Amino acid sequence: MTLSPGATPGPDAAVGLDAAVGHGPGPFSPGATPGIDPTVDHGPGPFSPGATPGIDPTLSPRAAPCTAVVSPGTGAPPRGTGAPPDTAASPGSPRGTVAESRASPRPRAVRPRSVPARSRLIRELPPEERPRERLVARGAAGLSNPELLALIWGSGGVGRSAVEIASEAVALHGGLAGLATASVVELERIPGVGAARACQLVAAFELGRRLLADWPSGRITVRTPRDVADRLVLQMGRLDREELRVVLLNTKNQVLGIQTVYQGNVSTALVRVGELFRDAVRQAAAGMILVHNHPSGDPTPSPDDLHLTAEAVAAGRILDVPVLDHLVIGHDAFVSLRDRGVAFERPGGGG
Repeated sequence: MTLSPGATPGPDAAVGLDAAVGHGPGPFSPGATPGIDPTVDHGPGPFSPGATPGIDPTLSPRAAPCTAVVSPGTGAPPRGTGAPPDTAASPGSPRGTVAESRASPRPRAVRPRSVPARSRLIRELPPEERPRERLVARGAAGLSNPELLALIWGSGGVGRSAVEIASEAVALHGGLAGLATASVVELERIPGVGAARACQLVAAFELGRRLLADWPSGRITVRTPRDVADRLVLQMGRLDREELRVVLLNTKNQVLGIQTVYQGNVSTALVRVGELFRDAVRQAAAGMILVHNHPSGDPTPSPDDLHLTAEAVAAGRILDVPVLDHLVIGHDAFVSLRDRGVAFERPGGGG
């Protein structure tokens, strides 16, 4: 019904509803469930009669979760595409496709490493190629410097023969001359040498130096400055400090002996001229030759060398022990002051 102006609604009339209009059942009808519209078919749900509380019967409990894997850079699949989870995305596929869920990684190509060829040890060489057998057959002069050093050491290192280690040692020090002046610490730095082999080398070179300095009395005759220099250049040419030595001669210019009279800075301010003649007077030498080295390697005489020579010649005249020459030793070279025109005494007196 419709309220007319001034009409009073009856006790059973619904407020705001026209009884003449057929509204049908609704959410506000008598007996309706609050909040649920009976005109809408909601289907079974978690609040249906007989439903288990908290479980929605519309969802299948055995439904498996989506296992689709999105490949990096393709992005998530758009909603509603319905793409199957195991569909593989081909290379270059547009953004949004699904990649293969369990893609196996592409195997990497492994490069084979090159194995260095192992050097042959001396014991693996034929007998005729071994240094020891070659020395017996041909003599020491038929062996190279590395082979002679290998015989001193006797054995090599891990995976390397003694000849190979010796060849590297000679190359690192620029030859035997540099190797002969190297210290034990410097030799130990050579791969494969070590302390024991370094000491063996130092001892062997020292024996060679002493052999050069061991001049048998009366067996060596000095005729030219080179007769003295050939023996002393190898011994004194690479010393790291200056040494002053005197070679004593008899009346036939045969070597009586050689003495070291000073070590350090050779100059007239430090060297006493009397020390030069001490052994000459004791052995009644008929003459003497002065020899000293320059650690710099340059045998050019210095002004101090010339001054010391002049004082020694003057003292020799007084003591009747003539000074015949003064040699300055450098690296593999020497200078004779007599050949440079410096006035020296001659055997038997006379300038």
